[in-house]
Amino acid sequence: MTAAVSLVESLLVARGAYVVYALLVGVGLFVLVDDDNLVRKVVGLNLFQTGVFLFFVTSAFRADGVAPLLSSGGPYVNPLPHVLILTAIVVGVSVTAVALALVVRLHAAHGTLSEAAIREAAAAELEVAER
Repeated sequence: MTAAVSLVESLLVARGAYVVYALLVGVGLFVLVDDDNLVRKVVGLNLFQTGVFLFFVTSAFRADGVAPLLSSGGPYVNPLPHVLILTAIVVGVSVTAVALALVVRLHAAHGTLSEAAIREAAAAELEVAER
């Protein structure tokens, strides 16, 4: 039992960011798939996205690495993952803003944030339009 606890502790210390990544992606994916509320789905999408960002940044970490400048000696850290994640953060904020704007419009049109109720209302409207 003590060996298992020390193994878990050493795993959390050495790979703590990966554990947080797995939790964020898992919780975000669960909320995105399971919840019916559209605002919670947007929050789940953001949690999932944050987990992926953390994974990329953690994967690019080098304990003894330095910035890739000509004045410093190696080993260098690859700046590409950090630049990609910075761009992805900007895109993620934009996607969140558009998603929330759509949620506001859906709530104004249907009076609910429930995905199932909105689907039923849209199907009923489509059925009426086809007649």
